[in-house]
Amino acid sequence: MCKRPFNFKIYISLFVLNILITPLTKAQQIFSTNKYPITDFRQPLDITPPALAGSFGEIRGNHFHSGIDFRTNQREGYPVYAVADGYISRLRVQNSGFGQAIYINHPNGFTTVYGHLQRFAPKIATIVKNLEYEKKSFEIDEFPDATLIPVHKGDIIAWSGNRGSSGGPHLHFEIRDTKTEETINPQFFGINIPDNIPPVIHGLYVYRLNGKSFSEFTPKEAIAISGANGVYKTSAPLNLSGEVGFGVVTTDKHNGLSGINGVYSIQLEVNGKMVYTSALERFAFEDSKAINSHTDYPTYLNTKRSIQKSFVDPGNPLKIYSNLVNNGRINFTDGAVHQLRYVITDSKGNASVLSFAVNAGNAAVLSPAETKGTIFPYNKVNEFNTESIKVLLPKGTLYNDLNFIYKLLPKPTVNAWSAMHQIQNTYTPLHVGFELWIKADNLPENMRNKALIVNANRSAQGGYYENGYVKANPKSFGAFFISVDSIAPNITPVNIADGKNMASLSKMTFKISDNLSGIKSFNGYIDGKWVLMEFDTKSATLWHSFDERTAKGKHTFELVVADMKDNVKRYSISFFK
Repeated sequence: MCKRPFNFKIYISLFVLNILITPLTKAQQIFSTNKYPITDFRQPLDITPPALAGSFGEIRGNHFHSGIDFRTNQREGYPVYAVADGYISRLRVQNSGFGQAIYINHPNGFTTVYGHLQRFAPKIATIVKNLEYEKKSFEIDEFPDATLIPVHKGDIIAWSGNRGSSGGPHLHFEIRDTKTEETINPQFFGINIPDNIPPVIHGLYVYRLNGKSFSEFTPKEAIAISGANGVYKTSAPLNLSGEVGFGVVTTDKHNGLSGINGVYSIQLEVNGKMVYTSALERFAFEDSKAINSHTDYPTYLNTKRSIQKSFVDPGNPLKIYSNLVNNGRINFTDGAVHQLRYVITDSKGNASVLSFAVNAGNAAVLSPAETKGTIFPYNKVNEFNTESIKVLLPKGTLYNDLNFIYKLLPKPTVNAWSAMHQIQNTYTPLHVGFELWIKADNLPENMRNKALIVNANRSAQGGYYENGYVKANPKSFGAFFISVDSIAPNITPVNIADGKNMASLSKMTFKISDNLSGIKSFNGYIDGKWVLMEFDTKSATLWHSFDERTAKGKHTFELVVADMKDNVKRYSISFFK
């Protein structure tokens, strides 16, 4: 543990920030009543003014954004600083994800995370490289002892980059609760991003629920709105009857070089009474996939438009909701006129308001038309079996009761060892994967260890053969069949060839790929000894950077790449250094 003494921590309830903010409306601001330290942490970069390419809790494909993304002027190589005293508690290197990342535990009970790093500071880089050689693996996930790598506030720990699943150069930064590992909005800790711009409200939607579970069949309609600069309205009152839910499309920007980011809170009021609030203060990673319940998932799949529903599915585990009345489902049955208002804020308290009226009881009740199937309750284990398939949905898989549909489809004509089985459809989001057994159709014994399940797009779902079935755990519904992968990965040398003199080059580079099951491992050997090969998933680029381990002279090199079905490709040459 770092021995440098701390200054006295100044804690403040973020709720009192209400009195420091002058919103564009008199709407109640939603800030946490939790107490976070707001003077302990400095900025992780020295780029002024700081600008974000992504905000905390922003809507992403299949997850909420778990931190904030600092812009780095579209280039790599900015110094990354430890934001406070502490010690490096985790070092992680991945093919995708954060790429290269550092985790620092701080004495105040929080952990900071720095992702997509270009390179580590020299001492840290040496430790990482030694670990990779010790484990003979590029990917590592290590938890150093608290005394191994102490850091002080302002120490350079790395340089910003674009590694892993990054969509461009930036620094991904998080603050987590060390004990619970929940990730928390960094702007609650005094990480200041200049912002006096209210969110933009792009769209309003009405869902005719009428006691039914939400699904792709739920009738909905887009409502025209107008406005700007924090004030929005509909062109006329809405005529609605029965049980209704609402949804909004909204984004936010801050001052300067801002991206199109997400908002912090969404409130819905009916006649001055709150019926729904969502506020992205913190969340648990195991709940992040429930973004597909928080949003209108079928619409997102069809249009990539993120409508945030203001009603909560019964199986949604997120703890971001409060002030719920009937889970946000509103009954318009009294024939009266009701005044509704959305209040949407960003993390700085800038607010936008959408006001509209509803005339209750003047429109026909619309109910979804569905094909009749088997009802799967959201809060139970569900099974479906035939002679050729078995489906098991663990408890916690579904967000709503499901009208489950199964269809047996014809066998594909190429590399298929079963019929095609339609399991529901892709419009039903799942919180966790489900178990799927498909009975094999005359699969030769010598191909059984190569069998796997693929979907209709021939995307591998994994799997293994056992007792006449191939078993896998798909993460989403769809159409599936058995295929086999007996083809080894492909290796394409980029800057090296047999007998080439590499003395003027700092590294040897390859492209690697696989036709179906995916890359499982890659290992390089110079003169029979394992050497570190680094991989970038985005570009499918594999490389080895020469170091003191490779002396001048002639050497042999072998690269061995295996896929998930243990098909192996070897590339062997000699070269000079």
